Formats: sequence, C-alpha cells, structure tokens
Amino acid sequence: MSKKLAFERYYWFHNQIKAGKFPNSKTLAIKFEISQKQAQRDVEFIRDRLNAPLIYDKKRRGYYYESENYELPPLWLKEDDLISLIISYNLTKSIPDKHIKKSLYNIIQSIINKNSNKRINISDFLSKVSVKHIEYYRIDESIFQKVIQSLYYDQNLKIEYYSPHKKEKSERVIKPLHLLCYMGRWHVIAYCNTRKDLRTFALSRIKKIKISDIKIYIPEDIQDVSDYINKTFGLISNNNKGTDVCLEFSAEVADWIKEQIWHEAQIITEKEDGSVCLIFPVTDFLELKGEILKYGSAVKVVYPEELKEEIKKEIEKMKKNYI
Repeated sequence: MSKKLAFERYYWFHNQIKAGKFPNSKTLAIKFEISQKQAQRDVEFIRDRLNAPLIYDKKRRGYYYESENYELPPLWLKEDDLISLIISYNLTKSIPDKHIKKSLYNIIQSIINKNSNKRINISDFLSKVSVKHIEYYRIDESIFQKVIQSLYYDQNLKIEYYSPHKKEKSERVIKPLHLLCYMGRWHVIAYCNTRKDLRTFALSRIKKIKISDIKIYIPEDIQDVSDYINKTFGLISNNNKGTDVCLEFSAEVADWIKEQIWHEAQIITEKEDGSVCLIFPVTDFLELKGEILKYGSAVKVVYPEELKEEIKKEIEKMKKNYI
C-alpha cells in the first residue's frame, strides 16, 4: 500500500509541475499529510530515480521541468513483480541470442531503477537463482535473429535445410508462423511453399537463411497452428484424442511419478503395494518409448498391446549391444 501511496504523491507532484504551479516539498507534505523530510525524499526520488529534469525556481519557491516533454514512467511495479522480472531473465538462457538477453537485462535494470526506492543488484540476485539446460541444440545466432525478424515483420524466408534422416540438403521458401522451444530445441512452424502445407524446421538444421521476396499464399483452410503443435510435438496429446496409455511404476519410483505432470487430464491410481498406475493419452509412441526405457525395470506397460510389443523389441535390440 505504501508503494501505491508514494506513486500517487509522485503523480500529484508531476501534474502540479505540468500545470505550472511550481510545487515544493512543503506543498507536497501538506497535500498528503506527511513530514516535510519524507516529502523532500519524494522530490529527490523523482529527480534522481525517475530521471525528472527538476529545476528549483528560487523566486517562485517551487520546481519546474527543464524539458516540457518529460513524463513519468507509466509502469509501476510491486516488489514481487520486480523479483519475477529478475527471475524471468534467468529463464531466457535457452535463447541463442546474446543481444536479446543483453537488451532484456538492461530493460529490467531500468525498470527496477525507476520502480524501487533502493537499488537492486541484478547480477547479485541472479547468482542466487539458477536454470540449467541439458541436451539443448547449438544454433547459429544469426539464424535465430533472422527467424525472429521474419516473425516480427511478417516476412518470408529462403532457407537451406539439412535432413539427418535423408542425409541431404534442400532449399525451401517458407512463411514463419510460430517459434517454439521444445525440450531444448528451437523449431519454427512455417507454411512451406514447396509442400503447400505446415511444416516444422529445427533451427539447428538450417544452414543458410535470408529474407525472400517470393510471395506465398496460404490457403484459408490451413490447419490451425495451435492444433498442429499439439498433434506434432510432445510426448503427450493435449487434445485428448490420442491413444490411452497405462504405465505401472514400482513403489521405488512412485513418489517421483506423483510429483510429475505428464498431462493435465492424467489419472494416477495408488496400489496397496505402493506402486502407482499412470493413465494419459499420447499422440504416438516415439518419444514415449524413450521415457519408459529410462525408468528401466521400475516401469511396465499395462496397455496398449502395441506399445508393449515395441518396448519388447527395443529391449531385445539393446541386449545385442551387450552380448
């Protein structure tokens, strides 16, 4: 509440100056029934922290702005909001663009300076909060910047794309529609002018990129990007139209499983022996198999049978590596 009241005082003082009334600490103290010392601290805060070009006129015994164009910053944040901003900076570590991160850092520092009665050292606070990423993919910074630019300015791109499955490169003209970071890998969802449909391009596989003047006409009945992402990405189906899977986890790992959210509609059932059954829908089995195998003997597939068979086959292949 005190922050809000202080902000009201700043704005009153600011508006008095704009109206040519030459306010001072005494008039501010009288208006808000505060001590003149507090009022003087408010004036100093407006001058030093909000960068107001305050000039004191001795004849009029009040303040005016050296520049009539000055306005108070429109944003005023609570302490919790400021902390959230600082923590959010740490979450940008997966962005492969040092210029964006530097810009965000400067913006946050500027906001903090203008919204806090005391200076907060971002670097010191950031050293107390960490975010670690593993298995993320290297991306050329210039490629990331071009994709961001194309999304912002609604531009088309000509790219040279490498497919590790076919072991070959191809040239495509695409219209970027959405940028997605999924499990450490950045993807651009775009309309491909060659395939005449939505396609996914991993930024780590784009070898060359440039803005293209070629016009692309996207059909009106093209699939919604959100639906495309739900069906294309993820271990779990977000539209509840996938295949239901039931996994039984042993008591040794049950507590860990109960802490996890695999799907917003998942069902967890605890058994008398301490084990748990987890039921959820999936889009396909490709990523799911890897998740199942990493739990080793602590998990088994209850259903569907098709998934059971795929896990059995994978285990048989793994055995051959240790013969």
